[in-house]
Amino acid sequence: MVRNRTNSYRNALSFLAAVVFGVSSQTVSAEQVTPSHALAMHGEPAYAADFPYFDYVNPDAPKGGTLRRGVVSNGFDSFNPFVIGAIAAVGINTYLYDTLMVSSADEAFSEYGLIAESVETPENRQYVVFNLREEARFQDGTPITAEDVRFTFELLTTEGHPFYRSYYSDVESVSVESSHRIRFDFGDSQNRELPLILGQLPVLPKHYWQDREFGKNGLTPPVGSGAYRIGNFDAGRSITYTRVEDYWAKDLPVRRGYFNFNEIRFDYYTDDTVALEAFKAGNYDFRLESSAKNWATAYTGDKFDQGLITTEGLEHHRPVGLQGFVFNTRRPQFSDPRVREALAYAFDFDWANTNLFYGQYTRTDSYFENSELASSGLPTPEELAILEPYRDQLPVSVFTEPYQPPSTTGDHSLRGNLRIAMLKLKDAGYEIRDRKMVNVETGEPLNFEILLFQKTFERIVLPFKANLEKLGIEVAVRMVDTTQYIQRVRNFDFDMVTQVLPQSDSPGNEQREYWSSETADMVGSRNYMGVSDPVIDALVDLVIQAPDRESLVHRVRALDRVLLHGFYVVPQWHLAMDRIAYWSQLQRPDAIPKNGIDFDNWWIEP
Repeated sequence: MVRNRTNSYRNALSFLAAVVFGVSSQTVSAEQVTPSHALAMHGEPAYAADFPYFDYVNPDAPKGGTLRRGVVSNGFDSFNPFVIGAIAAVGINTYLYDTLMVSSADEAFSEYGLIAESVETPENRQYVVFNLREEARFQDGTPITAEDVRFTFELLTTEGHPFYRSYYSDVESVSVESSHRIRFDFGDSQNRELPLILGQLPVLPKHYWQDREFGKNGLTPPVGSGAYRIGNFDAGRSITYTRVEDYWAKDLPVRRGYFNFNEIRFDYYTDDTVALEAFKAGNYDFRLESSAKNWATAYTGDKFDQGLITTEGLEHHRPVGLQGFVFNTRRPQFSDPRVREALAYAFDFDWANTNLFYGQYTRTDSYFENSELASSGLPTPEELAILEPYRDQLPVSVFTEPYQPPSTTGDHSLRGNLRIAMLKLKDAGYEIRDRKMVNVETGEPLNFEILLFQKTFERIVLPFKANLEKLGIEVAVRMVDTTQYIQRVRNFDFDMVTQVLPQSDSPGNEQREYWSSETADMVGSRNYMGVSDPVIDALVDLVIQAPDRESLVHRVRALDRVLLHGFYVVPQWHLAMDRIAYWSQLQRPDAIPKNGIDFDNWWIEP
């Protein structure tokens, strides 16, 4: 929350310093900071102040045409992505609202000015100033001012999704210094990422929202500032974004080569099989394939042979995070990490990869997979220095055993893994009675429900369920629609779900959203597991406070190691490649940034 300090209070402090310490107000005021076009988390931004455009775009891409996209979901009921309880239409954040700054896709974490022409922050990063562009406009022609930025910040942190209160919790005060200059102060915080995450702030128009109830806008198209406005829509079924011809930022270096389609239309499908057939029939133009089976078997036929549809597997180098079966540790049957560790032995990834995935995937063994941030082996000396103060509060295995998810290759077998699971469950206080796994003390059976919303995922879950039943554990598989799934997950009303926990190449404040005690019971947070551990809280703070890239890597690896030995998930798999299919009228730049394809820099060949 914001704690404002008045100018008179600041002036009084300056006067007191001059009297007591014999220094002038100029001496105690903040150091002079040179405005910059960009800001990097560590080191210097890769692009100079006079850069014409990002290296991975085509600056001369033609404008025009309609792009049609498919979305597998039960629909939407809102144009407001900033509040809890609503299902926002896809694309709102990307197309309707501009942010103060934008990230480049070929750096770990650097941002360049969009609404903000320049940024000022001292070496210790205890404040940040954004100098806004005079030409920045909302879509109704109203200038974007510092007052709009302050209004947005206060609106999101008081009436928006609880995520914003956590994400910006270290901001102490917000000061409008002129119509186009705004300052955020961070007090004693050592959070070096704050200037960058404030750069991600979307700016909402105060003149539009100040007399409206923020969470009740529903399907009334709001005023935006981005490259597209909401055009035609069919509630819950489709939405079309129309390019703003006089978009104020279209010639800026950070926007050259972007947003080339006159219209972008999203059609909603409730079933992925139907969506795939619709794509092949030409009902939409681009598809990012998530199913290994589909990729191996479904992209065939005359349209592919004739070159009308192109398929590509494009390698990327972004962290893939972790996808896995997530335990809700708020449930009593999952409160013991020994139980969670035991159940992981019932998931046979190697069988699934061979028989279901055509050998396309690699087993995940880190929350920061596919990056230098992933831990491996035993702790390094640098990691030990970080972990040693918490040795008495951590499992011994953190220091003595490399984390490795159970395997059924080589000398390992499913039967052997189930025997190990049985021993671990016995150690946790369970035994078999009448062919059921029960708690020795309470007599309660060990059973749970796996919540799904994708029919295609049943083929992965059902073998896992069958293996668990060999241990005397009864598992129910519950299929619900997308809307019900979202609401239940938001309210932590589940035993186990499959979730993707995405990560960036520069972890920071968002780690609190995943792992901190303060978000464990915060409705709508991404702490799906209910992690609440003072050691993890401390490690997250160390990650956020990392002064340089080297220390960040060591601190993230230490955090990763502790999370893995907490057995909060059963890791699944990952793929360091984007599997895409698209109709031949679509064109893309030759250069692919480290983060993978960026579809917003594609175009239609005239």
